[in-house]
Amino acid sequence: MQFTDAAREALGIESTENSESARPERKTPPATASAPRAGTKIAKVIALLQRKRGATLDEMIKATGWLPHTTRAAPAGLKKKGHTLERDKRDEATCYRITVSA
Repeated sequence: MQFTDAAREALGIESTENSESARPERKTPPATASAPRAGTKIAKVIALLQRKRGATLDEMIKATGWLPHTTRAAPAGLKKKGHTLERDKRDEATCYRITVSA
């Protein structure tokens, strides 16, 4: 991307003859997929699933406020991120549990 001299001056970018673009360096590394930010809904789901007894769909819905179809997608997304999930029955409800974290 090329900038005009006025744009470079306004942005505080030095003119570099050899480089096509001068990008500021990223100060913080991007978050990893396996470590969600604390306090997020997916972090709550992971905490529920890491319990010894795991969590049912209703428990995950109650904890997150997500709709059922969104909540059902959470275990699939966690599998894609490298978590190993186990599915069992507790009473009449399906129960999910993380057996190995990414």
